[in-house]
Amino acid sequence: MIQFFFEDEEEFIFPSKQFSDWLIKCISEHSFICGDISVILCSDNYLLDINRQYLDHDYYTDIITFNYNESEVISGDLFISVPRIKENADEFNISFSKEFKRVLIHGILHLVGYNDKTDEEQKVMREKEDYYLNIIGDVE
Repeated sequence: MIQFFFEDEEEFIFPSKQFSDWLIKCISEHSFICGDISVILCSDNYLLDINRQYLDHDYYTDIITFNYNESEVISGDLFISVPRIKENADEFNISFSKEFKRVLIHGILHLVGYNDKTDEEQKVMREKEDYYLNIIGDVE
């Protein structure tokens, strides 16, 4: 089950059921089962504190993924900075919704085993993001 929470950030409306179904489809297409996944939408400072405390990184980021997978069951926490999504959307001249979906699927792709440390891994990750963004389309 995928649940969405707001922490230290103003709530906004989005089609959480459709987004959940889409993310579960991605998990299933990678031959995994969806366990418990929490998506925590938060502020820059909230995510920065997590980045410092758990990863020893002292910088802002759009998402931090904590993986609690057990065998074929995919579980984890996705902490997403709403201000980073807004800033990225402006920078890349795309809608907030599209950037939000890209960051969501990015976190799920990490949970199913994709990495983005090398140039080649980043290329594959971007291709997978684009593939899943095409599946969900303009759902806002």
